[in-house]
Amino acid sequence: MKTLWIFAHPETRSLNATLRDTGVAALGERGHEVRQSDLYAMGWKPVVDREDFPARNAQDRLLIGEAQEHAHHRGLLSPDVRAEQEKIAWADTLVFHFPLWWLGPPAILKGWFDRVLVQGFAFGVKDPHGRTRRYGDGGLAGKRAMVVTSVGARPSSFGPRGIHGFVDDILFPLHHGTFWYTGMAPLPPFVLYGADRAGAADAKKWQEQLRARMDALETLAPLAYRHEAGGDYDADLTLRTHLAPGRTGLDIHAA
Repeated sequence: MKTLWIFAHPETRSLNATLRDTGVAALGERGHEVRQSDLYAMGWKPVVDREDFPARNAQDRLLIGEAQEHAHHRGLLSPDVRAEQEKIAWADTLVFHFPLWWLGPPAILKGWFDRVLVQGFAFGVKDPHGRTRRYGDGGLAGKRAMVVTSVGARPSSFGPRGIHGFVDDILFPLHHGTFWYTGMAPLPPFVLYGADRAGAADAKKWQEQLRARMDALETLAPLAYRHEAGGDYDADLTLRTHLAPGRTGLDIHAA
């Protein structure tokens, strides 16, 4: 198995950095190939700007989506973006490792998504019949993706009735809106709770748990989201009324 580990934490001596090293080592011990993108160490530029989208001419600046596809197909993407896309193309599984800040990933990782997963590469691709491939299909179909994240709060506060919101709902934009949209099968997340109060015993426990997760990574069953092209959605992209009748909420998109 080939795994790309995308790491987004600014502190090299952090618990997350220790766990990253543990996870990468565990995969290597099992004979898997691993590449890394340590975004802070790389000095990754998180902001989309004009350098990312070459203009046709001074008066013809493309819309962002068109510019992404234009740049991708013409090989005009910046070298740092091309390097990340090459890593993705190589990988079977992508691990996104970050602390949960303001109920989302750090800005540097959001910028990685914005700049790397461009139209014509990760989305906006079509099948031989001209159908746009998305939600279970797409430019990254056949790959898998997993979140490894840490939060300071206790597990109950991220439960179904927790004050912070249910962790499944909080991670839905990544799992469904980014991974599944581009065709990657999202794996169950690995979430560390109470990370800001963790001691040595907690760190050791999480290292053991992460090693166990890496043992099972190759055969881990993905989250069971519905395919857009599977017949569950109507022409308006609304879940058909006979499915999850009377229910609303994000969990209706799980089969």
